[in-house]
Amino acid sequence: MLYLNLVTVARLERNPTIKDEIRARGFGRDIPAGFLCYPVAQAADITAFRATVVPVGEDQAPLIEQTNEIVRRVNTLAGRPLLPEAEAIIPRAGRLPGIDGRAKMSKSAGNAIPLSASPDDISAAVRAMFTDPGHLRVADPGKVEGNVVFTYLDAFDDDHDAVEELKAHYRHGGLGDVTVKRRLEDILQALVAPIRTRRAELSTNRDHVVDAIRRGTLKAREITERTKRDVMAGLGLFQL
Repeated sequence: MLYLNLVTVARLERNPTIKDEIRARGFGRDIPAGFLCYPVAQAADITAFRATVVPVGEDQAPLIEQTNEIVRRVNTLAGRPLLPEAEAIIPRAGRLPGIDGRAKMSKSAGNAIPLSASPDDISAAVRAMFTDPGHLRVADPGKVEGNVVFTYLDAFDDDHDAVEELKAHYRHGGLGDVTVKRRLEDILQALVAPIRTRRAELSTNRDHVVDAIRRGTLKAREITERTKRDVMAGLGLFQL
């Protein structure tokens, strides 16, 4: 609520991430106030812990810039560097598209691979992945750009040289989608298996999970309450 007084509606509407989501959800001018204020809520989450780095996808980078604008505004009003700016840490892939080729993987859109996916679920997802519609025969040259399988290989295959060789082969012709998908499936199966196993183990120990959440919540409250008091005092709303 404090930060909302430091941001204009016009600035929130210009945020590229918010503009894309408004368009994707078909809000038009009927934008829910809570939705429009999401970047400010995110700024509160980030600054509450005085975070200096935030891992995000490339589509979230404008939200980090929005956060830093709020930080600069707070620091200017306080007359001192009360809060640090945060740097967006964007992975090599930038953003994972949905397995259907849409711009973004989303659970609600049904085009995601959850970390709890079974081996069969992963196999089915990889088989269904969007590739190059024009690559009808193995001998045909194929397009790598926009090919979801290669996007995922770029993100998760540590052998970058091998991936580049596969791309060259695919572009030239003579490499089938099944072969490329088989390589990706092996990588995703190896990646998800230990996560799925650990998740299953934790699901049988509810007390341990609840205790971890409780301890984390208490620590978070202590840190964020201190930040809130510092910000309010810095803006002259009350004295410490």
